[in-house]
Amino acid sequence: MRARRLVAVAATAALGLASLAACGKSSPDVAAYVGDTKYSVERVDGIYDDAQTRYAAAVNAQAAQAGATPSPEQLRARVNRQDIVNLLVSIELGRRVATEKQLTVPDEVTPEQLAQPLQMPPDAEYAQLWGEWLDIYNTLAEKLPPAELSDASVMAVYDAIAATGAIQPGLTVAEVRQAFGTGDFVRQGSAVSAALQVEAEQAGVSINPAYRPVGVPSAVNAAQGPVFYSLPYIDESGPVTDISTPEAPATAAADA
Repeated sequence: MRARRLVAVAATAALGLASLAACGKSSPDVAAYVGDTKYSVERVDGIYDDAQTRYAAAVNAQAAQAGATPSPEQLRARVNRQDIVNLLVSIELGRRVATEKQLTVPDEVTPEQLAQPLQMPPDAEYAQLWGEWLDIYNTLAEKLPPAELSDASVMAVYDAIAATGAIQPGLTVAEVRQAFGTGDFVRQGSAVSAALQVEAEQAGVSINPAYRPVGVPSAVNAAQGPVFYSLPYIDESGPVTDISTPEAPATAAADA
């Protein structure tokens, strides 16, 4: 069950959030504000440095056992500060949505499960954040009504996955729809994205221009395992246009 839920998370549209200056919050030391919660640039840097340090240590340890010397590129984890801001903002917004919908978020996805697909030691805070986010995402994806499967949403998801090299690029809309089948993961992802966008507007979210646009962290199951990515900013004509009202079904809240 845990393994299944790990890869149940799907692609979502990114949050088009205001810059700090536009909202009257312009501290260069703050990466993001979500209501009264703020995430400092120092914390983002700390999570990033921790991830790089722990990853390099793990690679060096494996290389030493094989009598090899890794190159500088091999010692660098595929994570950047934008990925970290995406997680921090989405986790906070997701918590708020779950609370408002009276949904219980189980603690099911562990950093140990994510170590191999993320290529990140489980003791890294970055891996721990991903575990927390997947629990939140899976809960919302299961409880919120799915969105309409528009061409825009399908292709936005496809383009983001193709950018990782996990799927063949250059496919037509018809080909992508065939590859995605019923597209349930796109419908769920768009619904979660819409709920986070509404919450962002209600809570008052502002993002340091250095970390814009904020994307909703996403993953999809592929032949080689989970593929992690984030969609770029989608404007009003993008995949969050044709969505259902992001209200949890009455039975879902009662069952939580």
